[in-house]
Amino acid sequence: MAQLQCIRNTIQASHKLARQTPFVFACRGNASYEVLVAGGGTGGISSGARLANKLGKGKVAIVEPADNHYYQPLWTLVGAGAKPMSSSQKSMKDVIPPKATWIKDSIQQFDPENNQVILGNGEKVSYKYLVVALGIKLQFDRIKGLPEAFDTPGVCSNYSAQTVGKTLEALQDFTEGNAIFTFPTPPLKCPGAPQKIMYLADEYLRKHGKRDKATVMFNSAGPSIFAVKKYAESLSKVVASKDIVTNFGLNLVEVKPETKEAIFQKVANPEELVTYKYEMLHVSPPMSPHEVVKTSGLADAAGFVEVNKETMQHVRYPNVFSLGDCSSVPTSKTAAAVASQNAILSKNLLSVMSGGQCTPLYDGYTSCPLITGYSKCILAEFDFDLAPLETFPLDQGKQRRSMYHMKADVMPAIYWDMMLKGRWSGPKQFRKAMHLGMSR
Repeated sequence: MAQLQCIRNTIQASHKLARQTPFVFACRGNASYEVLVAGGGTGGISSGARLANKLGKGKVAIVEPADNHYYQPLWTLVGAGAKPMSSSQKSMKDVIPPKATWIKDSIQQFDPENNQVILGNGEKVSYKYLVVALGIKLQFDRIKGLPEAFDTPGVCSNYSAQTVGKTLEALQDFTEGNAIFTFPTPPLKCPGAPQKIMYLADEYLRKHGKRDKATVMFNSAGPSIFAVKKYAESLSKVVASKDIVTNFGLNLVEVKPETKEAIFQKVANPEELVTYKYEMLHVSPPMSPHEVVKTSGLADAAGFVEVNKETMQHVRYPNVFSLGDCSSVPTSKTAAAVASQNAILSKNLLSVMSGGQCTPLYDGYTSCPLITGYSKCILAEFDFDLAPLETFPLDQGKQRRSMYHMKADVMPAIYWDMMLKGRWSGPKQFRKAMHLGMSR
């Protein structure tokens, strides 16, 4: 637990920093900014905070239409009843960096040739530098019958603020039958989330005397339980110990709530369909880049903002940067990845602003705390090559209570109190210290 205390001390120290002045609300009218940040999610707020802290008040604007900001990694625990929804949510006005301007609108169009964006209300905003952090789009409607199925018992998803509350209801109402957890074809954010809730559901059903009447299934479009071999081996043992059925190469394409049937397409043979009855169905939806990004001229062939994976700088527009789920960076789309990316992006953008060059700093670090129970977690950390890149000097492939508390208690505090304020660059320095400088 010494490692956890070390991080807690860092958080407490950050609270002693001087309080900043209140945020500036949007002041539009064909305005112009030194840096314009598109998106008020994890990537937008964290990078916007760093840049606003460096450049000063009024130089950075963040375009974001939403009233609330969510710490989505906590929704696994919210869905399982281990955390309240309120712990994952704050008003957007409370997380907008105090020195930044909040433009409370959406982006209708990017115009990188003229260094401007067109807002949802038609107004134009100019910039010298642009940061695109619009995240990724959930597409529940690509699964036939699913939107309607959410209005029926047993169908749920931890991927949306509107549906996460249904997960605990489905567990509470479960009687007997199949509890199916789906994993879609890429891309998707937090690829560990579909199985995390499955392990919690298994434990919930055991605690409430229902597990012997349940068949817990993981129906995944992927080829294995996890992409990194070390953690896949550990998770395969977890799956076996919990008597969970795994069906790989199956992609959910339709839900029939009237008969409680889930229809899957075989990835290897799309013409072949497989149908399962369900009592509980947790859906991880298909995802895609937002249309405004795909049609922007900033995107690659897949629709993501095309950046250098090591610098976060656009490959064709040197004054454009991007990070997080909307970028083309080929690593798992997680908040942990954004923690490293936002610091690298900010450093390189500021260097370009001062006439310098970008430095290739990002190694693809990302993390996936794989919760395997209400008090157990495997902390997966890895790089572009899917090689483990672990922070602690112990085997993180094992289930540990300390890693559960890291996920459930320490990481949310780091997120709200440090990362969104531009004070967290990921665990690289901790990793070096804990490995006596012998780790990247």
